[in-house]
Amino acid sequence: MAKTNNVTELIITGLFQDPKVQKVCFVLFLPVYLATVLGNGLIVVTVNISKTLRSPMYIFLSSLSLVEICYSSTVVPKFITDLLVKIKTISLKGCLAQIFFFHLLGVAEILLLVVMAYDRYVAICKPLHYMNIMSHQVCHMLVAGSWLGGLI
Repeated sequence: MAKTNNVTELIITGLFQDPKVQKVCFVLFLPVYLATVLGNGLIVVTVNISKTLRSPMYIFLSSLSLVEICYSSTVVPKFITDLLVKIKTISLKGCLAQIFFFHLLGVAEILLLVVMAYDRYVAICKPLHYMNIMSHQVCHMLVAGSWLGGLI
């Protein structure tokens, strides 16, 4: 006999009960979220368009901005929309997807910060060998490795 799960959606409680507070929070959080997405998007576009920003540091910075856009977009849009509705629900599959992507992107961001720290270590401690150690191929492999590490 197979186990069945009767839970199809979750009701989110404990955010803010007062509608006035919800509207104030909506007015505060929406511009912050939009500024985060637009600012990080501008960094990604600038680094990818500019030919002078092809050093490993800027590649990692662009990747970090992309991870940050994705990371902040996993939970914040649902939170902002829930500030406008009376009954706050999320499907079980939606909740599990949020948790999965929140952890995937959180770990990828941490690993990318570790990669950036290693890049700065090599630049400071081995400046004459820096371009040999941190080639573009190695940079892209380290970025891919941080995404893969988040997936694992």
